[in-house]
Amino acid sequence: MAGSSGAQAPQVVDGVEFHPPLARSRPEWRRRLHMLFRSRTALLGLLMLVTVAICALAASWISPHDPNAQVLEDRLLPPSWQEGGTAQHILGTDHLGRDVLSRLIYGSRISLTVGLLAVFISGIFGIGLGLLAGYYGGWLDALVMRLVDIQLAFPLVLLALAIVAVLGPSLQNVIIVLGVAGWLVYARLVRAQVLSIKEKEFVEAARCIGASDLRIILLHVFPNTLATVSIVATFAVASNIILEASLTFLGVGVEASIPTWGSMLSDGRAYIATAWWLATFPGLAMMLTVLSINLIGDWLRDAFDPHLKNL
Repeated sequence: MAGSSGAQAPQVVDGVEFHPPLARSRPEWRRRLHMLFRSRTALLGLLMLVTVAICALAASWISPHDPNAQVLEDRLLPPSWQEGGTAQHILGTDHLGRDVLSRLIYGSRISLTVGLLAVFISGIFGIGLGLLAGYYGGWLDALVMRLVDIQLAFPLVLLALAIVAVLGPSLQNVIIVLGVAGWLVYARLVRAQVLSIKEKEFVEAARCIGASDLRIILLHVFPNTLATVSIVATFAVASNIILEASLTFLGVGVEASIPTWGSMLSDGRAYIATAWWLATFPGLAMMLTVLSINLIGDWLRDAFDPHLKNL
C-alpha cells in the first residue's frame, strides 16, 4: 500500500515531480521546555528557587520584623507551635531577641547575591581566558594552564579563607574572592571545547571569507560553549552559597551586622542543645536552596545532552 512507510509520495504535474517538504523537527527550546514539564524534580526545584528569589527581592515587604532589632525580653522564644512560642515570632527568636524568620528572609538575599555575582565574575574571567588559550594556543595556552595548575595546588576553602582574612570580612570581599577562586573551572572547560570547535568546518569557512579572529571567537566559537558552561555555572551557584556560609560561619565572611544563613548557624551552635531552632531553620533553608539549584542543574544537563534530542 502506498504511503505505508509514512513518507508522502511526490506529486506529478505536467510530467514534473514535486516533492513535499520534509516535516521539521521539534525546535530545541520546545523540546527542553517539554522536558522541564515532564520532570517533576526539575519543577520542584524551580518552584523552590522561585520562592527563595521572591523572598530575596521582596524581603523588605514580606519580612515581619526588622532582622537586626534586638528585644532582650523576647530572647530564645521557641517557634509558635511549641509551648512558650508566640504568633508574632513564627520561627522563634535568637539569643538577642531577633526574629528568626525575618533573618532567614534577609539571609536569602545575601546567599543569592553572593552565588550569582561570584559566578558572573569567575565566568567572565575564566571563559575569556579559556577562549583565548584554546583558540591561539602557544605560550598563552601554556601560561593560562600553568596558572590553573598553581591555583589547583591550594584547597579552595583554605585559599578563600586566607584571602578574606587578609582583606577583611565584608560582602564585597567575599564576592570577589569566590569569583576569582572559581575562574579555573571555566577556563579549563572552555579551553577543551575550543580546541575541538576551532577545527570544525564552519570555523574554517569563516576564516576563508575573511572573518577576523574576534568575530570568529564571539560569533562562532563562544556560542557553542554556552550549553556546557551554563550547566557548570548552575552548580557553581550552589557551591558558592555553601562557601559563603562556611566563611561566615568561621567569622571571616560577611560582616556580623548583615543577617546571613552562615552567621545564624554560627550563633546557633552554642544553643544547639537548648534552642534547636536557631541552627535548624537556616540549615534547612540552605539545604533546600542548594537542592533546588542542583535539581535545575540536572535538568539543564539532560536538556543539553545531544543523546536525548530524539526523545
